[in-house]
Amino acid sequence: MTIQFLRGNSRTPKGHAIFVARYSNDPRQVLWTYCVAPPMPLSMAKYLPPFLAAQMSPEDIQDVANVPAMPLSPFMEEGSTLEDLQQAAERRDDDLCEIGRLSPSDINERTQLAAQASGEYGQLYLEYSRSFKQSSTPLPVFSGEPAPLDDLDAEELLIQTMTDRQRLAELSKLVGLTRYALEGRDTHLIDETRRRMQRIARQLPDKYRCNELINAAANPHERGSKLAELYIERGYKLLDEEYADIPNIELAIRKLQEQ
Repeated sequence: MTIQFLRGNSRTPKGHAIFVARYSNDPRQVLWTYCVAPPMPLSMAKYLPPFLAAQMSPEDIQDVANVPAMPLSPFMEEGSTLEDLQQAAERRDDDLCEIGRLSPSDINERTQLAAQASGEYGQLYLEYSRSFKQSSTPLPVFSGEPAPLDDLDAEELLIQTMTDRQRLAELSKLVGLTRYALEGRDTHLIDETRRRMQRIARQLPDKYRCNELINAAANPHERGSKLAELYIERGYKLLDEEYADIPNIELAIRKLQEQ
């Protein structure tokens, strides 16, 4: 789709716009919503409730990780005339954009059109924002001031919402992927899998001995594979509080380490 600016300029969008869409059966009537583009893309992923994030795939979370613009409300609203919206845009110094035609009875279409138009408007604002001149005066650096925290990415957010059992299960899968990469001598996959395992390990208590597990998984010899399996088994025994079985697993680990 291509949005049409009735007020404002597509080359210099203001970052806030009133969207209007005409009725498909009566172009004199319109629906509307308001679109806001934040100064920088906004990561919505870190605001997801943990129970909701746990039900989403990393791909779904990534879709909300960087939002260039958003409609308020999320679907086109009734109850205003084009003349009223034009006057509001003038008084508020908003962009006014026509985004197409739709059936007012189709709620899905009203939602999709608002989302699509916001995405396009957000991209226009991002392109315009790249032309902003940087300040010629550097900002002062204060000693001892902590560095700003990076936004949580989708993978990190997903790991934080996992239970310890889910984290162990994911580590077990990554052990298998590491062994596969070792057989194929795929160094890139080995490094990437190790990085993912380390991110999960940071969310688990030391008692699971995750660093030793990761080192064992990356050991190209058969001994490494057996050690990794034992560490995973030991982790599940701890999780299930089956402490009587742990001494035998510890003994098997020590025997392999001594070989």
